Order: sequence, then C-alpha cells, then structure tokens
Amino acid sequence: MKLNEIITQQYGLEKFPKETPFAMAYVPYQALATETYSPDQGFATGTMYPMLNKPFYGGKCGDTNDKT
Repeated sequence: MKLNEIITQQYGLEKFPKETPFAMAYVPYQALATETYSPDQGFATGTMYPMLNKPFYGGKCGDTNDKT
C-alpha cells in the first residue's frame, strides 16, 4: 500500500484539497527520506534531503540570449 493511501485511510487526508483554487500553492505531504546530506552539505544546498535539492540555474530558460 502506498503512503498516500495509508494517510488517506488512517487520517482522512488527501494529497491536495478537494477544491484546490487556481494560483494557490500547495505542497503535498512528504515521506521521511531515508537518505540525508551531512549537516555541512545540507546547509550548503538548503535542504537535508537529496530528493528535494532542486538548484535554480537562472538564465537557462530557453531564451535566444542564453549562453550554454
């Protein structure tokens, strides 16, 4: 059984609200990751969890002025 199914069964919580309004940010619940960064690496990346490490590379949006 998947974690979201267990949470729905036990607590009656859904991944997102039933009536999610447009332009409203929601972050679904997350299971505790088994792998974590060291404290130094976590501080440097802004997260302890590698699966949440999504670096921002500004200027790489496909514009014709982008340099690769």
